[in-house]
Amino acid sequence: MPDFTDFLKPATPDGPALLAKERQQSDVPVDQVAEHLFSGNDFLKRQQRMLRVLENDKLFQKTKQQNLSRPERYQLGLARAKQLRRYADQYRWGGEDLDMAQYLCDDVSPYMVHYSMFITTIREQGDENQRSYWLPKIEAMEVIGCYAQTELGHGSNVRGIECEARWCPQKSEFVLHSPTLTASKWWNGTMGRTANHAIVVAQLLVPKSPDSGDYVDHGPHPFVVQIRDMKTHKPLPGIAVGDIGPKYGYAPMDNGYMLFDHVRVPHSAMLSRYSWVDPNICTYSKPANPAVVYGSLTAVRASIIMHARLIMARAVTIAVRYTCVRRQFQDRDSKEKDAPELSVLDYPTVQIRILPLLATMFALHYTGAAMQSLYESTRAKIDQGDFSKLAVLHAQSSGLKSLCTELAANSIETCRRALGGHGFGGGSGLIQLNNDYLSKPTVEGDNWMITQQTASYLIKRMAAAVAAKGESQDEVEAACRDWLRAGRGSGGGAPLRIFDDDKQIVEAFSRRSRYLTYQAYLHREVKKRSWNSMLIQLRKVSHAESQAILVSNFYDALQRSDEDLRPEVRIHLQKLFKLFALYTMEQEARDFLKAQAVSDEDLDQLPETIQILMADIRPHAVNLVDAWKIPDFLLDSALGRYDGKVYEDLFNRAHRLNPLNEITFNPYYRSEEIVMGQGDDELKKIMAKL
Repeated sequence: MPDFTDFLKPATPDGPALLAKERQQSDVPVDQVAEHLFSGNDFLKRQQRMLRVLENDKLFQKTKQQNLSRPERYQLGLARAKQLRRYADQYRWGGEDLDMAQYLCDDVSPYMVHYSMFITTIREQGDENQRSYWLPKIEAMEVIGCYAQTELGHGSNVRGIECEARWCPQKSEFVLHSPTLTASKWWNGTMGRTANHAIVVAQLLVPKSPDSGDYVDHGPHPFVVQIRDMKTHKPLPGIAVGDIGPKYGYAPMDNGYMLFDHVRVPHSAMLSRYSWVDPNICTYSKPANPAVVYGSLTAVRASIIMHARLIMARAVTIAVRYTCVRRQFQDRDSKEKDAPELSVLDYPTVQIRILPLLATMFALHYTGAAMQSLYESTRAKIDQGDFSKLAVLHAQSSGLKSLCTELAANSIETCRRALGGHGFGGGSGLIQLNNDYLSKPTVEGDNWMITQQTASYLIKRMAAAVAAKGESQDEVEAACRDWLRAGRGSGGGAPLRIFDDDKQIVEAFSRRSRYLTYQAYLHREVKKRSWNSMLIQLRKVSHAESQAILVSNFYDALQRSDEDLRPEVRIHLQKLFKLFALYTMEQEARDFLKAQAVSDEDLDQLPETIQILMADIRPHAVNLVDAWKIPDFLLDSALGRYDGKVYEDLFNRAHRLNPLNEITFNPYYRSEEIVMGQGDDELKKIMAKL
């Protein structure tokens, strides 16, 4: 039934008028910037094709999604995952099509780990026979898999996992066993209720001889293991497996636990592309490069970096559009008595929270693309037996995963707070985004822990540069040698003129990174400090190198003469580059000064320069976020919708779509009745669920 609220309109100027004005005042060519960002793989065309399918399917509507219980969210997630796969069969979608549909669905799929870690691990670490056997079954989804590495007692420390795989020469089988409660596999997605197979990472124990009772521990290795019956989907004998329960986010994902009680698996279960156990003579052959075992993890870390920029783009799109629509207070210096209220984004205190994030998502874009290229070229070389780039890939992906996921996760909360009171509500579009993304700073390596891997690599390269033996085959070592030859280690060289030439900004970040690496080298290799005492310093070393990579890749992208990077696009991107680099530099000013990369006077000038850059970018903010082409279907945000109808949507969600408002309650405490007219039936239902 219509009511009087159906005829109310927001006060003027309304959201649509305000956003229209924002778009008209900017000369940013939205479509050209979008083509520049997404020209490589038909991203935008694919997005439109997938949207047409999903928007017309009621199963993917989100109007009451936030009000569902955890079991209901898993059921909905599984229903959506199945439907997407049926669509893939119906429309003959390729892998990128299915990825796009899942991205737009914006609900983590119970199949996610099957599509990522499970199939990637078998493709990369299975031998030819294993790949030919498993991959067709996986692609047809007869086999649905997960990746069981993390345990209740060990996560990032893979070498410390307790699950065992003992080779039994007499029966040519491995025996999987969980000797303790903390050996339980834990947190593994897709495992709790969905998967029927798992990649199980276990300590490989091989007898010294076929008749020996003494075992040699060869460290963690992956095994393909069936965990549930293919018809009944019940756990197989000797396997305890289930869902671990509620989490901060990822409601549809069945993160699981799993324990083994002397479960026997065949010799073929061990993935044997790089290492294997000879069943005839009971000997173990190790991989040519042990790090190749973690290739699947490196692949995920590389993709996480690219994903981070889309997460940030969503949060920033919502923040920019809403802070342009939202108006609060008049200009205190205005002489006009009836001066209009200012858009919130006109306040520098809001700009400093949002506009550097706008610049950062462009920085993440270029480095994400560079990391994907590095991963693909490294994998191609590994397939040819060349492991020369594996160390730098592992080091860069670890450091960048740490920094980029931290930037993206923090950006969501920063944007939420900048939205004021409405940012706390369900119409913000940030609740599920924030909760789901909170996993990223800890999964695939805790963000603080994995920086050690980057710092360790950098210290080794600096040590090699100091030794200066032979020709350097490593680009980082070569950069360290150049830094040392310039006398930087002894304080030589003048500070760079960062306001005169953008290239000098790039060099300043590199110089700071080399300086911090050299200090870490001195502490570790010369002064022999313990590794544990240096962990905080090592994290700074890793972040400095990762920030230098972000700045360098952003700068390099703007030097290209690509047709899609037209002059009218380049001029705006150059301002974003400066804002990102100088804002980052201002946060780390002391290190740049100590590294003699930037003068004290120039560092003092940074705050004013940053504010001038933000004032230049501010009129173009709406068009710059529009260029990321985030559809309203994906944003699911009243505050960030493209047409600016913020207040109409907020009221509609509260007044018409909120299921709580469809129930009349009995609030009087003397009555045990909860819902009017239901007696104590509703109370009994509530009590039964406790």
